[in-house]
Amino acid sequence: MSEYNYPQAFEKLRQLVAGIHPLPDDAWQALAAGWQPFSCGRKTCLTRPGEPERFLYFVCEGIQRVFHIDEHLREATLVFMYPPSFGGVLDSILLQSPATYYYETFTPSAFLRLPVPLLHALMEQHPHISTLVRKGLAHTFSGVLHRLAELQTCSAEERLRALLQRSPHILQLVPHKYLANYLGMDATNFSKLLNQVRF
Repeated sequence: MSEYNYPQAFEKLRQLVAGIHPLPDDAWQALAAGWQPFSCGRKTCLTRPGEPERFLYFVCEGIQRVFHIDEHLREATLVFMYPPSFGGVLDSILLQSPATYYYETFTPSAFLRLPVPLLHALMEQHPHISTLVRKGLAHTFSGVLHRLAELQTCSAEERLRALLQRSPHILQLVPHKYLANYLGMDATNFSKLLNQVRF
């Protein structure tokens, strides 16, 4: 992976934060001071079930996913992350409990990452940071509910169209077998649907 421009990443992080809940200068300076650059290769497992999530990630480069494997070794892709967005196993971050999901890179990836204990300390010290996290979580929860409704009420074609409307570039970023899994359909049917439907 080429060397990532981390100073530029901090500006993108600030823009994302401001879009959720603008912070006064003292709160932003406290938050910004805790993030550290980190990079890794493709197919790196950053978090495993049974381990507490140690970091909140800000994705600078690359694509990742959070997924679940059940006792029958069936896999479920829950969410994709790509720039500029936050990453990690969210419930483990907020509850400070062992993760029940995997967080893995698809491609070589670059991040800024903030230790979870520091995040919680900053939330205690700065009400605006606590509000930022609460608003960010509300947006995430709204998206999860919308996706659950899609999975239960929409046809396979409607689910695919909705995904491409939200993220039109995702077909070029994520291997199709994982997109099929995310949409709750067989990989063969996904390929047929791509060939049959005009987007």
